[in-house]
Parts: sequence; C-alpha cells; structure tokens
Amino acid sequence: MSNSIMNDKTELMISKHSDGMWMRRNRELEAWAERVKLKKKDKLTVLMDSFAVDAELYPALSLLRCMNIPTEFSCAGVSVLDDPFEHSLYAYITFHSCGQTEDFVRFAMGLLKHRLLVTYEPARNRYDVSSFFIGHNRSFCLLMQRCAEAYEQAATR
Repeated sequence: MSNSIMNDKTELMISKHSDGMWMRRNRELEAWAERVKLKKKDKLTVLMDSFAVDAELYPALSLLRCMNIPTEFSCAGVSVLDDPFEHSLYAYITFHSCGQTEDFVRFAMGLLKHRLLVTYEPARNRYDVSSFFIGHNRSFCLLMQRCAEAYEQAATR
C-alpha cells in the first residue's frame, strides 16, 4: 500500500489524519482515562472455529472469512486492560496481509475515511484496523459489517 508513514520503525501508519483529528483523539483519550468506568453489561463472545471473538464483531468477521480475507484478533470494549474477554479501549480487527486483504483495507479506508485508523506491521505481515475515535466501539463493529457487505457487493459486480 502506498502513502505510508514510518512510526518508530516497527509499524507503518497507513491512514492519514489531520493534526486536528489527532488532537481530538488525544482529548477523547484523556477524558476516557479520567472517567469512572461503569460496567453496563458483560462482554459477549462467540466461538469462531476454536477462538472466542467479540459478538459485536462476529457478523463482520464471519463475512470476511467467507470472502477469504484472513483475520486474527478482534476486540471491542471499554477498559484499559485490552483483554479480549474483558474489554478494550477501542475496537479493532487484525488482518493477515495478502492481496485480498490489501484490497479490502483500501476499500475500507475509502469508505470509512477519517473514522478508520490503519497500521501495518512488517515484522508480522499484518494490518491492524481500528476505530480512530475513542469510545466508538459499537459503531465501528457495525461500520465494519456494512463495509464487508459493500465490499462483497462490489466484488460481485
């Protein structure tokens, strides 16, 4: 993928965001860190093969799998621990790199624009796709499902 920025030589920042967007994200992160976190409900996971995945992300992950787009980790939640069975600060999906994945990531970036944060880890040959905004976890899950559906429709045309 083109237009990458090197970030401490271990990760490439693929998506582009303005300084103003980064400042907004930092303010959201600071506010989130200071806020009292109340548990609204238990995190729901479902099995995909033998791995537990976030129930909110399952529809998108399932559709991606049907399109032969390999995913590895996924989480959506609201805790600093970033534990897949507890919660995560932001929602994300990890994709193994391949031609199909790169096509999908490009498509998702075009569709979701500033709402998506995309990085690439050359050492692990994988993309991490997450919500750019803090606390937009459930909407990220729905957007990724809609994005996968739109990608599937575009591929069948």
